[in-house]
Amino acid sequence: MQPLPPMKIVRYADAQGRIRLASLHRDGRLERLAGDLFGELVPTGELAAVGRILAPLEPRAILCIGLNYRRHAAETGAAIPTYPVLFMKSPGAVQHPEAPITLPTTASSHQVDYEGELAVVIGRTCRNVSRAEALEVVLGYTCANDVSARDWQKQQRLGGGQWCRGKSFDSFAPLGPCLVSAVAIPDPQALSLQTRLNGGTVQVASTADMIFPVAEIIEFLSASTTLLAGTVILTGTPSGVGMAADPPRWLRSGDTVEVEIEAIGVLRNPVIDESIAAQTP
Repeated sequence: MQPLPPMKIVRYADAQGRIRLASLHRDGRLERLAGDLFGELVPTGELAAVGRILAPLEPRAILCIGLNYRRHAAETGAAIPTYPVLFMKSPGAVQHPEAPITLPTTASSHQVDYEGELAVVIGRTCRNVSRAEALEVVLGYTCANDVSARDWQKQQRLGGGQWCRGKSFDSFAPLGPCLVSAVAIPDPQALSLQTRLNGGTVQVASTADMIFPVAEIIEFLSASTTLLAGTVILTGTPSGVGMAADPPRWLRSGDTVEVEIEAIGVLRNPVIDESIAAQTP
């Protein structure tokens, strides 16, 4: 893996539906890039003709860490974990920036929650990576929303005692709005994170408050285990989730959720019912 130069990379579809990559400049210009996200990217000098912004990549896998902020563990009544708590989301749950989070109506849920998180993208296939070398396998970082149907996550009769079902409904893994190359964020433990619901701030934290920092997470996940290039790691959410509010603050059709992370940008998604989404052309 050749380290990417400092840049914000946007994945988009042009007017013909072709999927392209572009570099986001400070003045807002999008310059089309030639090449491959996991190979060499070359600026073309051409302005990108953007039809719509897409999630920065199609993940090979989505590995998630639960209870990774002390105050979040406290608000859920959970003990501080000794090792990272791993669960998975289906890659099919990925959603694009500005595209809707759809509230399940067929597999009905009335307890859908937001979780703003820092996402890490693995840049090369690796195994048994030491903590000291862990950040060398990172391609870049983006914003994520670990949307969760708490009833399917928590109730034995629905989720079978596993979290994956309640975490993997369609649209439950928004990513974006861009991928910031790893060299542009030398310390992923020094970023501010906010989540806003309908313009009101509901989560505020620093990634410095993680129980298990990014390098330790990669060391843990890669132990005797191959991490494929294109694996996305969600690093946990801070306190302020809707489940812990009094009364609980569940997502409703018409809401808008924004996840903002310093040096990356704002991931924004409206919320609609699945039945409404099915009627949209």
